[in-house]
Amino acid sequence: MRTAADQARTQGLADLPAAQRADFRAHYERILHAGHAANPPPPRRPKQRGRVKQSPTRNLLERLWLGQRQVLAFLDDLTIPFDNNQAERDLRMLKTQQKVSGCFRSDAGGDAFARLRSYLSTLRKQGVALLDALQTLFTDTPLYPAFA
Repeated sequence: MRTAADQARTQGLADLPAAQRADFRAHYERILHAGHAANPPPPRRPKQRGRVKQSPTRNLLERLWLGQRQVLAFLDDLTIPFDNNQAERDLRMLKTQQKVSGCFRSDAGGDAFARLRSYLSTLRKQGVALLDALQTLFTDTPLYPAFA
Protein backbone atom coordinates (compact mmCIF):
# COMPACT_ATOMS: atom_id res chain seq x y z
CA MET A 1 0.00 0.00 0.00
CA ARG A 2 2.77 2.40 0.93
CA THR A 3 4.72 1.66 -2.23
CA ALA A 4 1.64 2.20 -4.40
CA ALA A 5 0.88 5.48 -2.62
CA ASP A 6 4.49 6.64 -2.99
CA GLN A 7 4.49 5.79 -6.71
CA ALA A 8 1.20 7.63 -7.27
CA ARG A 9 2.58 10.61 -5.34
CA THR A 10 5.69 10.75 -7.57
CA GLN A 11 3.40 10.62 -10.63
CA GLY A 12 1.56 13.69 -9.32
CA LEU A 13 -1.75 11.94 -8.65
CA ALA A 14 -4.10 13.22 -5.93
CA ASP A 15 -5.24 9.72 -4.93
CA LEU A 16 -5.03 6.09 -5.94
CA PRO A 17 -7.50 4.66 -8.48
CA ALA A 18 -10.76 3.54 -6.83
CA ALA A 19 -10.35 -0.11 -7.88
CA GLN A 20 -6.86 -0.28 -6.40
CA ARG A 21 -8.05 1.29 -3.13
CA ALA A 22 -10.90 -1.23 -2.93
CA ASP A 23 -8.43 -4.11 -3.43
CA PHE A 24 -6.18 -2.74 -0.70
CA ARG A 25 -9.09 -2.33 1.71
CA ALA A 26 -10.29 -5.88 1.05
CA HIS A 27 -6.77 -7.22 1.64
CA TYR A 28 -6.52 -5.17 4.88
CA GLU A 29 -9.82 -6.63 6.11
CA ARG A 30 -8.71 -10.18 5.25
CA ILE A 31 -5.57 -9.67 7.32
CA LEU A 32 -7.62 -8.38 10.26
CA HIS A 33 -10.07 -11.30 9.98
CA ALA A 34 -7.13 -13.71 10.09
CA GLY A 35 -5.81 -11.88 13.14
CA HIS A 36 -9.20 -12.10 14.87
CA ALA A 37 -9.38 -15.83 14.08
CA ALA A 38 -5.89 -16.41 15.51
CA ASN A 39 -6.67 -14.35 18.64
CA PRO A 40 -10.19 -15.16 19.82
CA PRO A 41 -11.65 -13.24 22.73
CA PRO A 42 -10.87 -14.75 26.14
CA PRO A 43 -13.60 -16.92 27.66
CA ARG A 44 -15.76 -15.56 30.44
CA ARG A 45 -15.18 -17.34 33.75
CA PRO A 46 -18.23 -18.52 35.71
CA LYS A 47 -19.78 -15.78 37.83
CA GLN A 48 -17.41 -13.19 36.36
CA ARG A 49 -18.80 -9.67 36.36
CA GLY A 50 -17.81 -6.74 34.20
CA ARG A 51 -15.74 -6.73 31.06
CA VAL A 52 -13.43 -9.57 30.16
CA LYS A 53 -9.80 -8.45 29.97
CA GLN A 54 -8.44 -8.79 26.45
CA SER A 55 -4.86 -9.36 25.33
CA PRO A 56 -2.80 -6.48 23.91
CA THR A 57 -2.93 -8.23 20.53
CA ARG A 58 -6.70 -8.36 20.63
CA ASN A 59 -6.87 -4.69 21.65
CA LEU A 60 -4.66 -3.71 18.71
CA LEU A 61 -6.81 -5.72 16.30
CA GLU A 62 -9.95 -4.01 17.62
CA ARG A 63 -8.37 -0.58 17.25
CA LEU A 64 -7.21 -1.30 13.70
CA TRP A 65 -10.67 -2.63 12.82
CA LEU A 66 -12.60 0.29 14.29
CA GLY A 67 -10.17 2.89 12.90
CA GLN A 68 -9.86 1.57 9.35
CA ARG A 69 -10.84 4.89 7.81
CA GLN A 70 -8.11 6.74 9.70
CA VAL A 71 -5.46 4.03 9.26
CA LEU A 72 -5.97 3.89 5.49
CA ALA A 73 -6.54 7.63 4.95
CA PHE A 74 -3.21 7.90 3.10
CA LEU A 75 -4.79 5.88 0.24
CA ASP A 76 -7.62 8.39 -0.27
CA ASP A 77 -5.55 11.56 0.05
CA LEU A 78 -1.91 11.39 -0.99
CA THR A 79 -1.06 14.54 0.97
CA ILE A 80 -1.48 12.48 4.15
CA PRO A 81 1.80 10.78 5.04
CA PHE A 82 1.96 7.02 5.61
CA ASP A 83 3.49 7.48 9.06
CA ASN A 84 3.68 10.18 11.71
CA ASN A 85 7.47 10.40 11.86
CA GLN A 86 7.53 14.10 10.95
CA ALA A 87 5.10 14.99 13.73
CA GLU A 88 7.25 13.05 16.20
CA ARG A 89 10.40 14.80 14.99
CA ASP A 90 8.71 18.18 15.40
CA LEU A 91 7.92 17.39 19.05
CA ARG A 92 11.26 15.73 19.89
CA MET A 93 13.17 19.00 20.45
CA LEU A 94 10.57 20.24 22.94
CA LYS A 95 10.88 17.02 24.95
CA THR A 96 14.68 17.20 24.80
CA GLN A 97 14.60 20.77 26.08
CA GLN A 98 12.35 19.73 28.96
CA LYS A 99 14.67 16.83 29.85
CA VAL A 100 17.79 19.00 29.79
CA SER A 101 16.51 21.92 31.83
CA GLY A 102 13.62 20.24 33.63
CA CYS A 103 11.14 22.91 32.59
CA PHE A 104 10.78 26.38 31.17
CA ARG A 105 11.21 29.15 33.73
CA SER A 106 8.13 31.00 32.51
CA ASP A 107 5.20 30.56 30.17
CA ALA A 108 6.61 33.35 28.01
CA GLY A 109 9.91 31.45 27.64
CA GLY A 110 8.10 28.27 26.64
CA ASP A 111 5.96 30.18 24.14
CA ALA A 112 9.00 31.87 22.61
CA PHE A 113 10.84 28.54 22.31
CA ALA A 114 7.85 26.89 20.63
CA ARG A 115 7.29 29.81 18.28
CA LEU A 116 10.95 29.89 17.18
CA ARG A 117 11.12 26.10 16.72
CA SER A 118 7.90 26.11 14.69
CA TYR A 119 9.18 28.94 12.48
CA LEU A 120 12.52 27.22 11.84
CA SER A 121 10.90 23.82 11.27
CA THR A 122 8.56 25.28 8.65
CA LEU A 123 11.37 27.06 6.84
CA ARG A 124 13.55 23.90 6.91
CA LYS A 125 10.72 21.92 5.28
CA GLN A 126 10.58 24.59 2.57
CA GLY A 127 14.31 24.35 1.91
CA VAL A 128 15.32 27.75 3.34
CA ALA A 129 18.79 28.13 4.88
CA LEU A 130 18.15 28.51 8.61
CA LEU A 131 21.12 30.76 9.38
CA ASP A 132 19.94 33.21 6.72
CA ALA A 133 16.44 33.07 8.19
CA LEU A 134 17.77 33.84 11.68
CA GLN A 135 19.82 36.76 10.32
CA THR A 136 16.73 38.26 8.71
CA LEU A 137 14.90 38.00 12.04
CA PHE A 138 17.53 40.11 13.77
CA THR A 139 17.58 42.72 11.00
CA ASP A 140 13.79 43.21 11.22
CA THR A 141 13.18 41.76 7.73
CA PRO A 142 11.96 38.25 8.58
CA LEU A 143 11.37 35.64 5.93
CA TYR A 144 7.76 34.53 5.82
CA PRO A 145 6.99 30.88 5.09
CA ALA A 146 5.17 30.17 1.85
CA PHE A 147 1.62 28.92 2.27
CA ALA A 148 0.53 25.90 0.31
